[in-house]
Amino acid sequence: MTPVMLNSLDLEGRPEDTRIVVAMSGGVDSSVTAALLKAEGYDVVGITLQLYDHGAATHRKGACCAGRDIHDARNVAERIGIPHYVLDYESRFQESVIDNFADSYALGETPVPCIECNRSIKFRDLLATARELGAKALATGHYVASRRLGDGSRALVCAADSDRDQSYFLFATTREQLDYLRFPLGDMTKPQARELARRFDLEVADKQDSQDICFVPTGRYTDIIGRLKPGAIEPGDIVDLDGRVIGRHQGIVHFTVGQRKGLGIAASAPLYVVRLDAASRRVVVGPREALRMDRIALRDINWIGDGALEHVIGDGIEMFVRVRSTRAPQPAWLRAVEGGFEVELVAGEEGVSPGQACVFYDAPSGQARVLGGGFIKSATAKNAAPRGAREAIAPPPLAEAVRG
Repeated sequence: MTPVMLNSLDLEGRPEDTRIVVAMSGGVDSSVTAALLKAEGYDVVGITLQLYDHGAATHRKGACCAGRDIHDARNVAERIGIPHYVLDYESRFQESVIDNFADSYALGETPVPCIECNRSIKFRDLLATARELGAKALATGHYVASRRLGDGSRALVCAADSDRDQSYFLFATTREQLDYLRFPLGDMTKPQARELARRFDLEVADKQDSQDICFVPTGRYTDIIGRLKPGAIEPGDIVDLDGRVIGRHQGIVHFTVGQRKGLGIAASAPLYVVRLDAASRRVVVGPREALRMDRIALRDINWIGDGALEHVIGDGIEMFVRVRSTRAPQPAWLRAVEGGFEVELVAGEEGVSPGQACVFYDAPSGQARVLGGGFIKSATAKNAAPRGAREAIAPPPLAEAVRG
């Protein structure tokens, strides 16, 4: 039997017979992705999403998908000779990303809107559009990679450039989506991508990377939350760990777990935000040691490791987890508990904030495989358990890490 020849995107067929939709944000990364695939002979179609009313953001550097970016994406498409379309996803983005963002902050959480945008807009709605256009794959400029597994499915792995790795923001990608997605920059560094942009003579070669939250043109996210959720900017008390009122605040939306600056409280020792109680509008503060948490309850788990999670978890799965995009993965256990799943951090972690993601990896560094993740529902410290309760629980036997 003649072996099937695969092209550079690990798909059957010659590049010229393979249509690929590229999500073009107007930045250097997605522009290079489109140019690379066009140069390799693929039938490339560029799509840019208009995600919000970009008038106010047009002149703000660092805002993606704004008017300037749509213009840049169109220019790149014309330069490399591919068709380009701008799709109005504004209402979908408002409902799935902006409204959820405001709701989460009003609940005292610290959300990550990029995760929801990838999950519900780019990898659900845009992916469906790519299929309708007859594309064999949707390619993006994310710094993450995928690898074909023995059974033909694909694994999500960290980017070769650890400083640019975006795997934290893509943990919610499903197995089915991974089969259709391609990330041509996953084994490339940012300087290499910029050099390719210059080689392709793209005007965006030296364009500034997007910063902050794309739909907040002023950089003041509290303005949006205050408009959508006025209760989140109502004043309340700042209290210590014993519940004593030691100050006032102008809305819990101005705070996040782990924050030290901006409390407006004179104290003999530094104080940090330990917890936000949305129901009572209380900001709970304490010393730095009060920030260290050991157990994390999760919601909305997405598992893309081997097998079905309920079948492989047993007494627990040993892995490495990242609780914020800027943190390094730490050793941890994932266990099934009544009503869901819980992560126990081997060495604890400071500033674990509800609303952030807890992402699972099979190794602490390098191009580790992403096993999935979930959103942080709550976090507790070991010493928060009743005295003697922890000692009464015998540690389970070590489970082998799930690796690709």
